[in-house]
Amino acid sequence: MPSSIALLITGASTGLLAGGASCAAVQGGLLAGAVARRRSPDPKPSPKSSRTPRPARQADVGTPLAPVGAFLAGKLVSHTALGALLGVFGSALQPSPRTQAVLLLVVGAVMVLFALDLIGVTAVGRLVPRPPASFGRLMRRSAKTESPITPALVGFATVLVPCGVTLSMELLAVTSGSAVAGAAVMAGFVLGTAPLFAALGYLFRRSTQALSGKLAGLTGVVVLTVAAWTMISALQAGGWVSFHSPGKQQTTATGPFLVEGGEGSGDGNGGTATGEATPVRIDASGKQTVILTVTDFYLPTQFAAKAGVPTTLVLRGKDSGGCARAFTIPELGVQEIVKRDGDTEIDLGTRKPGMLRFSCAMGMQTGAIEFKKDL
Repeated sequence: MPSSIALLITGASTGLLAGGASCAAVQGGLLAGAVARRRSPDPKPSPKSSRTPRPARQADVGTPLAPVGAFLAGKLVSHTALGALLGVFGSALQPSPRTQAVLLLVVGAVMVLFALDLIGVTAVGRLVPRPPASFGRLMRRSAKTESPITPALVGFATVLVPCGVTLSMELLAVTSGSAVAGAAVMAGFVLGTAPLFAALGYLFRRSTQALSGKLAGLTGVVVLTVAAWTMISALQAGGWVSFHSPGKQQTTATGPFLVEGGEGSGDGNGGTATGEATPVRIDASGKQTVILTVTDFYLPTQFAAKAGVPTTLVLRGKDSGGCARAFTIPELGVQEIVKRDGDTEIDLGTRKPGMLRFSCAMGMQTGAIEFKKDL
């Protein structure tokens, strides 16, 4: 299993590069409601009273980022606790890659509903998931007091409204296999999303009601974009399709190559092959090895291998990081966390002719091994 520090860095980088926009789109309404100033109209002076209206609270004008900080703190606590629980119960709760993909498709569909609701499509209003009425009443009562605990409670509750990338990080926490590692990946993810959430929270805090409405519509457009990205990633993570068509920019390994024993040893092009340089090879005993190098990406992304022979896939981590470390083969139900530096072996058995797709847990990095009978 990867170290807690490595998972913390993985979660933070994912949150910074992908999770901020995705989660802000889904949870933007909660953020706006949590941090927006709640001003009641100034009381009109009665004829019997000459008192002037009470000035706005100093905290309201002097600390615009305080409620944003409370919101993020609540979110950090709930997500870290969830990560720890997922790490503890990972072996029992771990779903298959295709179950994960179905969950992401469901999340994508829910995001579409949220987007249409934000844009103002009234027809979807009844279909949009809403918090329980009791939860809403609790939030409204807290809002009347303008207590600092309100943004914190709403931030804590965002764990109940995950975005697609959050689900992927939760799945990574499940596969981590320990409370500390699971907490690390989720805490890192929230910290990575914090800069964008802080900026949006400041804008919501300072914006007028009219501007907030425009921001809601713009957020809805962003949600639609992220929903499409989430559903495409889910289809790829499930191994059903691949939208990354092979091209000149992608590395393709053609083989197999005999590298041990016999006069036929070579690289298939008249040269001498070595195990280190050859992604696909068959040894003297007839066993085939396919080597996939994992950095922040997969190299190669396309393999041609021989069908009908025992095959082992070697995941060769070379300073691996990001989504690529959470490796899956949906068809076989395989899930592995790639070593940052080192080899992880997966027995593929004796494959029949056909395509075997692989991807990272989020469906962002994909590839395939094509097993051929005559090769």
